[in-house]
Amino acid sequence: MIRLLEIEAIKLWNNRSSKILIISYFFLLTSIALIAAIKFDIGPIEFHLADQGIFNFPYIWHFNTYFTAWFKLFLAIVIVSMMSNEYSNKTIKQNLIDGLSKKEFVLSKFLTVIVFALISTVFVFVVSLILGLVFSDYNEIGIIFSDLEYLIAFFVKLLGFFSFCLFLGILVKRSAFALGFLVLWQAFEGLFYGLLLWQTNKSVANAVHQFLPLEAMSSLIKEPATRMGAVKSVANQLGEEFNKDYGVHFFEIIIVLAWTAVFVYASYWLLKKRDL
Repeated sequence: MIRLLEIEAIKLWNNRSSKILIISYFFLLTSIALIAAIKFDIGPIEFHLADQGIFNFPYIWHFNTYFTAWFKLFLAIVIVSMMSNEYSNKTIKQNLIDGLSKKEFVLSKFLTVIVFALISTVFVFVVSLILGLVFSDYNEIGIIFSDLEYLIAFFVKLLGFFSFCLFLGILVKRSAFALGFLVLWQAFEGLFYGLLLWQTNKSVANAVHQFLPLEAMSSLIKEPATRMGAVKSVANQLGEEFNKDYGVHFFEIIIVLAWTAVFVYASYWLLKKRDL
């Protein structure tokens, strides 16, 4: 496995575009710390975002994993480009000639996906822990390390999404078309949900929609904004109340892991059937 990872690391690091995107991605993961510096002074009103509780433990785990997950598109480009380059540079054929089996080839890509997801999770954990220790009003050990299931959900979400991108890269062969297909699939899921709402009702539509891949990944970490105390306070003053389940659920993780297995197996099946 180490040998397979070394092969992929050499390929990625020797590709200038991939190197820039990877560095940019991890820079953006750490740049969430800049949110702490956001201040607004409007006359007598002083607004400091870090004072609004977004870096309080354990809320910070929810907030940071939700917003940093948007940066995954940078690595999505790297992953589909990684496969596109294999075809355009004919390195895939050379690897197979040199003795790498198709199973090992797909495994090397999937191991790269796992490493990307794991390092991203560690980055978010470290940055969030530092921000929380600096700005949180609650520093008891029990509170600090509660709600860590959001980090598990974050890892699984990235793993599923990157596996989907890997499958698209093998399916379409061209990075631009693969990314275009990703956008089309997102639109398809939205249209399918709308069709379900039209033909059935909201409860049935939600029950079916949750099993679609991108929706399943999205549902792992719900939006945290309405969970903030300041937002709830404003909503209460307006006569509104948020009764939302913000938790991470085991069955949602299982759905995404099942899709991950499907994407990896489908990638291998495609490669096995193709004449390279």
